[in-house]
Amino acid sequence: MEEGRRSYHRQGGGDRRDIGDSYEEYQQGQTSHRGFHGRYNRGPEDAAASDNWWGASGSHHRRLQQQQSGGVGGSIGRESRRQQPMERGFWPHQSGSSGSRDGGSWRRQQSGSDGITTETASWRRQQSGGGGTTETGSWRQQRPGGSGEPAETGSWRQQSLAGGGEPTETRQQSSGGGGLMGREASADRNWGPSSSSTTSYQNQKPCRSFPDPVQLDVPSLRISDQKPLSYHLEKTENIIVPLRRPDSRTFATRSISLVANHFPVKFNPSGIIMHYAVHAKLVSSIGHKPLKRSIPKSLMGLLKEQLFSNDPKSFPSDLVAYDGERNIFSAVPLPSGDFKVEISHGDDVTSCSYIVTIKKMNELKLSRLKEYLNGDLLYIPRDILHGMDLVMKENPSKYRIRLGRNFFCKNYREGDDLKHGVAAYRGFQQSLKPTSQGLSLCLDYSVLSFLKPLPVLEFLKENIEGFREGFREADDATRMRRQVLNALKGLKVRVTHRITKQKFTISGLTEKVAGELWFDLVDADPQAPPKKINIVDFFWQKYEKEIRHLNIPCLDLGNANKIHYVPMEFCILVVGQRYPKERLDRKTASFLKKLSLAPPEERRRTICDMVQAKDGPDGTVAKNFQMEMDYNMTSLEGRVLGAPVLRLGAANGNVYPVRVDQEKCNWNLDGKSVVEGKPIERWALIDFTLSSRCKLQAEEFIKNLRHHSAILGIHMEDPLVCHFTGMHEFSSIVKIEGLLRMVISDARHRSGSQATQLQLIICVMAGKDPGYKYLKWVSETKIGVVTQCCLSLHANKGEDKFMVNLCLKMNAKLGGSNVELNERFPDFADDDYVMFIGADVNHPAARNSTSPSIAAVVGSINWPAANQYAARVQPQDHCKEKIMNFGSICRDLVSTYAQHNMVRPKKIIVFRDGVSEGQFDMVLNEELLDLKQAICDVHYQPTITLVVAQKRHQTRLFLDGRNNEGVTGNVPPGTVVDTKIIHPFEFDFYLCSHYGSLGTSKPTHYNVLWDENAFETDKLQKLIYHLCFTFARCTKPVSLVPPVYYADLVAYRGRLFQEVVTKQSSAPLWSSSAISSASLSSSAASFNQNFYTLHPDLQNIMYFV
Repeated sequence: MEEGRRSYHRQGGGDRRDIGDSYEEYQQGQTSHRGFHGRYNRGPEDAAASDNWWGASGSHHRRLQQQQSGGVGGSIGRESRRQQPMERGFWPHQSGSSGSRDGGSWRRQQSGSDGITTETASWRRQQSGGGGTTETGSWRQQRPGGSGEPAETGSWRQQSLAGGGEPTETRQQSSGGGGLMGREASADRNWGPSSSSTTSYQNQKPCRSFPDPVQLDVPSLRISDQKPLSYHLEKTENIIVPLRRPDSRTFATRSISLVANHFPVKFNPSGIIMHYAVHAKLVSSIGHKPLKRSIPKSLMGLLKEQLFSNDPKSFPSDLVAYDGERNIFSAVPLPSGDFKVEISHGDDVTSCSYIVTIKKMNELKLSRLKEYLNGDLLYIPRDILHGMDLVMKENPSKYRIRLGRNFFCKNYREGDDLKHGVAAYRGFQQSLKPTSQGLSLCLDYSVLSFLKPLPVLEFLKENIEGFREGFREADDATRMRRQVLNALKGLKVRVTHRITKQKFTISGLTEKVAGELWFDLVDADPQAPPKKINIVDFFWQKYEKEIRHLNIPCLDLGNANKIHYVPMEFCILVVGQRYPKERLDRKTASFLKKLSLAPPEERRRTICDMVQAKDGPDGTVAKNFQMEMDYNMTSLEGRVLGAPVLRLGAANGNVYPVRVDQEKCNWNLDGKSVVEGKPIERWALIDFTLSSRCKLQAEEFIKNLRHHSAILGIHMEDPLVCHFTGMHEFSSIVKIEGLLRMVISDARHRSGSQATQLQLIICVMAGKDPGYKYLKWVSETKIGVVTQCCLSLHANKGEDKFMVNLCLKMNAKLGGSNVELNERFPDFADDDYVMFIGADVNHPAARNSTSPSIAAVVGSINWPAANQYAARVQPQDHCKEKIMNFGSICRDLVSTYAQHNMVRPKKIIVFRDGVSEGQFDMVLNEELLDLKQAICDVHYQPTITLVVAQKRHQTRLFLDGRNNEGVTGNVPPGTVVDTKIIHPFEFDFYLCSHYGSLGTSKPTHYNVLWDENAFETDKLQKLIYHLCFTFARCTKPVSLVPPVYYADLVAYRGRLFQEVVTKQSSAPLWSSSAISSASLSSSAASFNQNFYTLHPDLQNIMYFV
């Protein structure tokens, strides 16, 4: 099969014949160029200076130069380019023995004083070997200005049969101002390849059907002139949009009846939602002028409620949805303008006046969403979907605790008390999604730990063991004060000694207890001097409240500009404060995890109960917006893909096929070995348990490890060095680096050669320690030796499962091959030379505003096994999702691939993790283009497929009641769903590739954004599923495709490196050889690539598994 593709962008004019002629010329003369990609960009001032090629051959270059100079499409000078500024085009072409296939798209925009045409067009054409042709197309034309020409849209599907059969054509066109319909209206429109045969027209609605699998091998790129919400209105350049679904899906070993937690939502397509922006300003008491002071989110909600309660007729609360910040969506028109709102913050505080401004932003016509669901609109109307999503969230927002996208009950169940002032709260997360069955609400069950809304003193009694309502002894007071401060600082409370809706944040404790606390009371008369008063007397005189607990400090609820002391007994914790699960003890954390991992049947029942609850998503507001929700989950048919046959080794050194378990799809290594075991001849053991109660039984551990390695086909010698020390070595980088260098020096001395380099250092630890990151950073960036850590508890037990897993990790890190597919990957030949790339970005915690994000990219370097990866990691701007220098990183990985295989990859499959639907545009139009520009040249144009893998979604699959699959009730491994709950027309599917032994399995959502390899749906699904069996460190398929899984591990390792830089950047903790720029601040140092660059000996091995 030979194929060619070409895309160009030309700033200039010319009639439509330019593109049509170029297309025909390209089709006739350039079909022999395989994998060709060209991009041409000529600026308005100097065309020759701005040529930008992705890999065009000389003939293509000359041809486009002719077009610019008038050789094909006429003369295009500098002045004419200014008058006719834009024209774009793209088409792929594929030809073979069975026929040829074309697809095309372009956009033309011309500006001038009289308002010139704006046009878009796309087509797809297939010519079979027998002579028959099938052509589909669409167009949009608009002629504003004095010409009075109507705006029109249209589409057609034409089929010409081979052997003189009667051709058929379906065509639809709409036009304004009495535009013509049918043949006469479009006779002069040369949109694409035409047919000379006689046509008949049928005035019927074009069906939104997809071509048969045999009709489309190369999905066409679609370029849209419509801008998503993320694009500024002033942008005019075309963007690449995600790929359409190419074909039907039929391959499977068996079908399976399922239900999904997608609830269909009906809406009125003729409805309109009004979008308003709301702003507020505090009014000054002097001159009544608004003050430029930011209004907190909590106060904005109070202002909105007060405004609506002041005038319920003009502002009906049951007909609006509010996002809690700056946006209001209404089912009816609202008054616009400035409105004065007064709010009292308490019974002893003067009310404040605010100016609330309501401004109409847009009218959201739901017909556009209907068009998108029908496939008639290329870009997703995110503003409409966002507004409707808020409508569905309005009811739970009123009655539940809202935390991000989650809604939790305000009361916890009796059995969910976690003690220590903490409880598990049950809730749900929801999102409105466009699917092939229409609009659906996806809702999933979730559990989080929250502080119970207790009085502060009651909370301290539960949270702090031995807390007493009084600090008596000096030692006890110091210790207790520290514990109380750690437990309370940063928490929000409300007060009970006066009437107020305000919430206060605890900033600290008073230095003295309540009985001894005095402060300066400022008189209302500015001339009167402040007087000293005891807080006990103050509360009695002002509030008639008696302070009973005199021997404990008061809470400091003030800030830098204001003192605000309140006794603890008058403070209650605010409801809805999340308690970090990391602070829970092991037993409590285990109980919370058990609640979260609900079995399938229990989760399904809980979800249905929450959907139908009065505080669920289907409330009064949703009904007033004419949105109707079906309370039944979506029933659908899934398919179960067959597991691959694997290849393992035998004791005699040969390899043989192995079939996996039919239910769990795992495999057992008893009596088997890895495919390729790397001999471990030079290694060392560091025992960090010298002063621990659980000391390592070193001799037994070494013996057991060598025994299991031998069984697995990994030859392992005795260690060159055994060093015994304690966990105190993890306290600083200096100690860790000194220890590792000493062990390496000792190994060289004992081997009798200074050239001896250790392959591996096994580190046995007494327990988990924060210094683990020091060990990894030093060994992987400075020393250049792989380390393998484990706990002495597991090492002494020496269970087979643990020892086998340890051996698999060591072999993978040293470049061995643990398992391979017995047959080649689906849809590939041995000489295809395919490379798999995985990319991910790790972002800092929510409250961290200075640390960098960590980008990681991995690439397979061996073929056809494709189970060994090289990794690259880098810091980048804080919370920046786009991978900076993505193209240059991939070019480096391609070079590494070429060094191992003596040839560059012909096909590249990129798996991108961690991006939402709203970021697909960035991945396609920035990262993909960066990749192409970096690796493609005149002599090298690999075909690229780009797939996004998503795990952060709410979709869950449940077996229908008629099925009886396994003991856990989960869907079996290999379950794939690509109907009903998927995108209306884009190329996506859900795949559950793992066996769910705990909780309810969550499938991975794969979105195919770009595909130059012309994958059939079945074969791509099978490829991804088979890849999940090649993960290096386990004997079962994983839930996420390995390139992405590895990228996630590398990004986490990069985060450890960043923590080393941030926490240990002071000069005394760094050795002189480690960091030369210790004077840098920790924030600046964490962005320094030198801290993340791996040692050359480790750059191309899997040190991260």
